[in-house]
Amino acid sequence: MKILITGVAGFIGYHLTQRLLAEGNQVYGVDNLNNYYDITLKQARLEQLLPQTRFTFDYLDISDRSLVSQLFEQNQFDCVVNLAAQAGVRYSLQNPHAYVDSNLVGFTNILEGCRHSQVKHLVFASSSSVYGANTKVPFAVTDNVDRPVSLYAATKKANELMAHSYSHLYDIPMTGLRFFTVYGEWGRPDMAYFKFVKAIAEDRPIDVYNYGKMQRDFTYIDDIVEGIVRVIVRIPQGTSQQPPYKIYNIGNNNPVELGEFITTIENIMGKAAQKKMLPMQPGDVVTTYADVDDLMADVGFQPVTSISEGLEKFVNWYQEYYIGKLSSIGKNSPAISYK
Repeated sequence: MKILITGVAGFIGYHLTQRLLAEGNQVYGVDNLNNYYDITLKQARLEQLLPQTRFTFDYLDISDRSLVSQLFEQNQFDCVVNLAAQAGVRYSLQNPHAYVDSNLVGFTNILEGCRHSQVKHLVFASSSSVYGANTKVPFAVTDNVDRPVSLYAATKKANELMAHSYSHLYDIPMTGLRFFTVYGEWGRPDMAYFKFVKAIAEDRPIDVYNYGKMQRDFTYIDDIVEGIVRVIVRIPQGTSQQPPYKIYNIGNNNPVELGEFITTIENIMGKAAQKKMLPMQPGDVVTTYADVDDLMADVGFQPVTSISEGLEKFVNWYQEYYIGKLSSIGKNSPAISYK
């Protein structure tokens, strides 16, 4: 297939692209390489992708209506996977306009592109954050999600509603995936697990919110990619009453308390963390816990990576990338043509 992946230089986009290329697909990736976190890490991911013959990259911001329109006019994609978004709960308190531009305006541009070019399937990233203040666990896709506690969560819920309306109006098959705390190699430096490993390695204290009494359904990147790949080829079928639209949770189905998570990192690194215990932060939730029964039933999704196994792989990558031979990747990126 010829697949468009937005946010291709991002954490999930990079891993998904590697998998799709390995399976013989053509991938057209776009990204605006914004500076929300270290650009050199995004460039380093791209450097792993650019030499591959079935990969094409275009420097593009999905909030640019004209450029997105041209992209769809000049290409015929079998499937679009929209992973481009302004991420982060806490950052949405500081820069709300970034979320409107990317997550709302940008997503509208993608929907319009799919509409006018007869894309066979749009798979788009939602988030476990849409469950907001829900107290019932595990979180099920049938639960009410009308109580977001951050602007980021609100934009992701809006994406689901927007996609449903386009699916209904134009009969476009669409699948939304509510991701639950993805972690692993080449991950995002703004995520807690990344910050913990970095701080422990540098003998600095770590911030532990809600005094470590939070639970997260940490999901390893390979399990996430396996789920996405299976969803791509399972195109939703509509009925006379329902559009071809589906929402899934994609998570580990096994929440872990933050304190236990930190202990696992300490054991892997052989080093104790200096903990700075802090209260709950605005926009955070106490627990995330994915009910993945629908995804298991429809595509056979089954997370297989334990927390200790996944974190050990991440720590090994971190030490190699930042301390070992890969530390120079991305340093000469400005000289590379991304067009």
